[in-house]
Parts: sequence; C-alpha cells; structure tokens
Amino acid sequence: MSRIDDLIRQYAPDGVEYIEIAELFSTRNGYTPSKSDSTAWVEGTVPWFRMEDIRDNGRVLDNSIQHIAETAVKGGRLFPANSILVATSATIGEHALITVPHLSNQRFTSLALKPKYQDRFETKFIFYYCFVLDEWCKNNTTVSSFASVDMAGFKRFRFPVPPLEVQREIVRVLDAFAELEAELEAELEARRQQYAHYRESLLVGEPAAEWATLGRIASFKYGYTDKARDAGDYRFIRITDIGPNGKLSPSGHKFVSASADARPYLVHPGDLLVARTGATYGKTALIGETESAVYASFLIRIRFEEGTLLPAYYWHFAQSSLYWDQADALVSGGAQPQFNANVLKTIRVPVPPIQDQQRIVGVLDKFDALVNDLSSGLPAEIEARRQQYAYYRDRLLAFEEKVA
Repeated sequence: MSRIDDLIRQYAPDGVEYIEIAELFSTRNGYTPSKSDSTAWVEGTVPWFRMEDIRDNGRVLDNSIQHIAETAVKGGRLFPANSILVATSATIGEHALITVPHLSNQRFTSLALKPKYQDRFETKFIFYYCFVLDEWCKNNTTVSSFASVDMAGFKRFRFPVPPLEVQREIVRVLDAFAELEAELEAELEARRQQYAHYRESLLVGEPAAEWATLGRIASFKYGYTDKARDAGDYRFIRITDIGPNGKLSPSGHKFVSASADARPYLVHPGDLLVARTGATYGKTALIGETESAVYASFLIRIRFEEGTLLPAYYWHFAQSSLYWDQADALVSGGAQPQFNANVLKTIRVPVPPIQDQQRIVGVLDKFDALVNDLSSGLPAEIEARRQQYAYYRDRLLAFEEKVA
C-alpha cells in the first residue's frame, strides 16, 4: 500500500476525478440469434459468451464455449476486444474482460471504452474496478419475471480516473494476488487427481478383498415425507444438502417437528445417505457426529452388518469410479433418473478385512482433508487468499474524489 500511497500523493494530491459510465463507455446489450436458424450456429467463428464461460473458464477470456456465424451478427458489428461484459440480468454480480472481438447473450451489457478516454485507462484497472460495479449491481436490481439491474442508475455509476502510474501499480499488485490464487487452484487440482489415483489403487489393490453386493451386507430404508420448515426440532436432511464432494452442506438447514412418525428416520453416526432421484442420483453422504436429524424421502439410508464394512470405507468407495461406473450403468433413464434400493442392492464393493479397511480409510481421509476440508486443507488456504485479495482490492480501489 505504501508504494501506491506515495504515487497518489505524487500524482493526485487533490484526489481523483470520477466519470459516469454513460460518458466513459459505449454500452450495448448482447443478444441470442434464433435457435431455429441453423445457419446462425453451424460452423460459427464469432465468440459468443454466456455465464457458463465465466463459470467454467474464468474472468479474463479469449474464446467462448459457443460460437455463432458471421451472418448472424446484427449490422456486422461485434463488441470490440478488451471490453468488459457485465451481467445485468438473471445472474447479477459477475463480469469478464474479453480480449478478442466478440458477442454475448442478452444477459450481459458490454462496456467498451470510448476513444477519447482510451489513453487515460489501463484495461485491467477497469476490469478490477468492475468488482465494485458488481456489488452496486447486486444492490440495485428490479424484479419482474427475473432480476435485472436498474439500467438508468447503472449508466450513472461513476468510475474513478486515477493517474496511469497509480492504475499500473494497482494492477501489478492485484495481478500478483490473482496469480497466487491460480497457483493454489492448480495445486488443488493436482492433489485431487492424486487423491483419485490413490483411492482407486487402494480400493482394488487388496489381495484379501472379496467382492460382495450391497444387498448381501447392508440394510436400506427410504426417508421421511414431511414439509421442510425454517425452524423445528429435527434438522431435515434433503437431497439438495449433499454437495458434489459427498459432504453435507454446513448451512441452509431446514427442519421438521418431532413426532412419533419422524423418530424411525433419525440418523445415527455412521449412517450413509444416498440420493435416489434426479440429477443428483447416487451421491452419498456419511453422517458424523450431528445434531438430531431425520432424512427426507428422496434419500435412502444404508447401514452395514457389524464386521462387514466400515461406513467411512464405503463412503470413499462411493466417491470412486468403481462405484460410479456401476451407478451410471444401473440408473433408470428418463427426465427424472431413478436410483432405488433394488438398484443399490446390486452394487458390488470390495470387502477386505476390517484392519485393512481401517488403514485405507486413514490414508484416504488425509487426502480428503487436503482437497476438501474448508477449515484446514487447500480449500481453506484458497479461501483465506480470496478474502485477503478482496480486502486489498477494496482498499486499493477506494479513492478520495477530487473537488471540482
């Protein structure tokens, strides 16, 4: 911060100018060519951006997942390279810097710096200040069929114009934070691949392991049907509470009231809950030490006969391709895939001696904590860096306004 403070004192001792979006940028809305016109989409060469591009590939982009044909471009006019796409309807509060000529769908508004201001800005500085704009957008929406930004207010939103020397130093600092986060993300992905490799090799590499069907060694029970409430006696574990990593969501709890009907569905430490329908079919969560909770009807509880399988061993198995290759082959098709107890009973699982299961669980638990633990693993470190990044970004982008 001291370097930037020195630059501000040197180049902008009286504060910085702020200019409205309508003055700084040419703004245009995106659009979607007709899906019924195959010529607009077949062998397209023009990058056409959607929210999926940001979710999948980040915020600085030079290509898109989908492309459209040049003949589908209205008036032959593309959004220029090095302009910003800001989400102003539906999913609000996101933006991306696009470094190539492009178009987008109608959920975005394009900000292209007007020629008269191009020598007063670093493009990456605009990109970083759009995080401030994102927050403004989220707090200034109107709702009809879907949320949209107050566009009159949007065009009055003001950008600071600090001296270029200050902008460049801010970009250098924030780029360094972003690079560190990218390195941590790459390390996390490498560790996930390593975890998957060890999981597969440990689960199938036991010469003493026999294979058994779940129907031979486990019992199954469908969940409880009731209306979820914001408050109640028992937490109500629903299919949506199982995350993609097989862990129960720590927030967003729903509840049901205690009753004689609910008590048979109380979960115990070591129970396993399996999603049995929809796109989440087959996801499996392990119940640890928990508050009083019952599980919902779209879940199946699994309990193993004593001395057969450790619940934690089976949970690791249920995250592996050994399990998912079977699950994907067994699930019924249709708009709502079904994965019922009869299907589960046919799943085959390796069953080594208990002491070998304990050893495997010990190894895989450490890998799981490294790649998934939000309090101690790499995700925790990445989250800490993100918070640090956001803190410094907010400080670096706050300027005293120059008095006219």
